[in-house]
Amino acid sequence: MEKEKISNNELKALGINEVDLLVSFSRVANGLLKHHVMSKAEILANLEALVDDPMPYALKKGGKFKNLAEEVIALRKEGKFIKQERANFKLKEEIADFPVWGLENIEIGALAQMRTAVQLPIAVAGALMPDAHQGYGLPIGGVLATTANTIIPFAVGVDIACRMCLSIFDLPAAAVDNEKDKLKNILVDNTYFGMGCTTKSYFDSSLFDSKTWSETKVIRSLKDKAYAQLGTSGTGNHFVEWGELTIADGAMPGIPAGNYLALLSHSGSRGFGGAVADHYSKIAMTKTKLPAQAKHLAWLDLDKDEGQEYWIAMNLAGEYASANHHEIHNKIARALGVKPMAMVENHHNFAWKEQLADGTEVMVHRKGATPAGEGVLGIIPGSMSTPGFLVRGKGDATSINSASHGAGRAMSRSAAFKTLDRTAIAANLVEKRITLLGSDVDEAPMAYKDINAVMAAQNDLVEVLAKFEPRIVRMANPKEKPED
Repeated sequence: MEKEKISNNELKALGINEVDLLVSFSRVANGLLKHHVMSKAEILANLEALVDDPMPYALKKGGKFKNLAEEVIALRKEGKFIKQERANFKLKEEIADFPVWGLENIEIGALAQMRTAVQLPIAVAGALMPDAHQGYGLPIGGVLATTANTIIPFAVGVDIACRMCLSIFDLPAAAVDNEKDKLKNILVDNTYFGMGCTTKSYFDSSLFDSKTWSETKVIRSLKDKAYAQLGTSGTGNHFVEWGELTIADGAMPGIPAGNYLALLSHSGSRGFGGAVADHYSKIAMTKTKLPAQAKHLAWLDLDKDEGQEYWIAMNLAGEYASANHHEIHNKIARALGVKPMAMVENHHNFAWKEQLADGTEVMVHRKGATPAGEGVLGIIPGSMSTPGFLVRGKGDATSINSASHGAGRAMSRSAAFKTLDRTAIAANLVEKRITLLGSDVDEAPMAYKDINAVMAAQNDLVEVLAKFEPRIVRMANPKEKPED
């Protein structure tokens, strides 16, 4: 079993960046941890207090942190390791109104989180989508516009740039039955799932020629991991699936109405995005102190180094997530021997610089929400046995140009394992003619809200162009721990 350790990233989040000081802090911290003198949380809390004010620790005879405190004091006398400015913020006393779609199916916890979010001193506007459920900081399905120079890592989400991608092939939908074995084998041979999953062959790795991979130390340290995971998918609700796409007359320019074979995928920026989120969320929570109920909504200032670093890394994670999907779709198209006639994709865990209807420049965080500006195409999936939808945004200003990112969970993963019946799940999949590769009870259709009710609740936000019925679904093996 791997021993618990205090990482350099955790120490850097306290503002400790000088190499010699970092070595000293690491030696003391991990020594105390190794010998069970204090818990990890206690050690980090003491180090955080020491960085703020080293004098009490320097004066304590025989104190475990005395030498570190003296080292910090000596550096500050030399004009080095100057005390970091750390702000304490109060929430607004008044709770701003925010629109909610599908209120009758949204849990109280998600509403409470959204109420807290709009009380942030940097909050400008908020909205809650009909698939919303409780998360960390901002609820899943939450949309939050903040002042233009601020960004909240936890309001973007842990899986930065989690996104959808749909390829439409000029092949009849009946292929999911007529060539079922072939399509299933193509999925098995060209998709890879799991938290630490990697690949060794690539269709197009040109993204790694970008100079952005050398922009910051954090990005440089994660480049090799990102390269190894290019073209892979995560765990939890990530999937790659074949299905039948029904397109209405005139809905898609250049594509006649009809039923087509389509490929749909859902995943994000893998270990790269997860590590970026972890690193900068800790920095944000260290530098921006908020009341306990809002601590995960700590933000970074884009006018400062750490804010700029996160912005660069987040946008690179967006490019990387897109490249991941393209890698999967291109490999599958090559194996199929047919190029797609159209591809549609969108993020739903990201932050964008946008303008509100009155012209106010803001940072729009969509955590589990689909961009739905006027004319913008997007994909809203259901579950493994319920339909997904290709949509076009209507540009509703009150929703901050957003829509749901899926059906949304109706129950937690633990509740699903406790309450759902495997026999009933299997019967549902047979009834819907679903071939399932991988997954477990926590991703059962019954664990999700009714996608048709969710779509009906946001009729004023998006126009449905096509309906996707999943038929051959691949997800991570049950042994894989969910990371979404």
